[in-house]
Amino acid sequence: MAEITLISIVDDDKLVRKSIETLIKSCGFRVQAFASAEDFLRYGNHRDTACLILEARLPGMSGLELQRQLAASHSRVPIIFVSAHDVQEAREKALRAGAVAFLGKPFSDEALLTVVRSALE
Repeated sequence: MAEITLISIVDDDKLVRKSIETLIKSCGFRVQAFASAEDFLRYGNHRDTACLILEARLPGMSGLELQRQLAASHSRVPIIFVSAHDVQEAREKALRAGAVAFLGKPFSDEALLTVVRSALE
C-alpha cells in the first residue's frame, strides 16, 4: 500500500525538503514536494494526497493559511506541521484547526515517520 500512497511536502528550505522527500521515499511512499504553498495549490495532487507535511512559516502564503484554505475547500488531508520556529501560538492554532502534529525542527526521522504512519491510519 505504501507505494501507492502519496505524501506531499511543502517547505521553502530546499535541503529540508529534499531530506524529507528522501526519507519518505525510502519507506516506499510516492512523494511530491513543493517550495511554496502557492505551488502546492497550483500543481499539487490534492485529491490523491494522503498526508501533507507542511512548514508553518513560508514566504507568501503561510502554512497556517494553506491549512485554512484546504479546510474551506472541505479537504480532509491530514496535515503534519514542521517548523524551525516552534512558536506556541502557531502550534496551538495549527492543532486546534485539526493538524495531526506539529514538530519543531530539528526532528528525528523516527518522530516524523511515526506521525506520518499515525496520520495514515
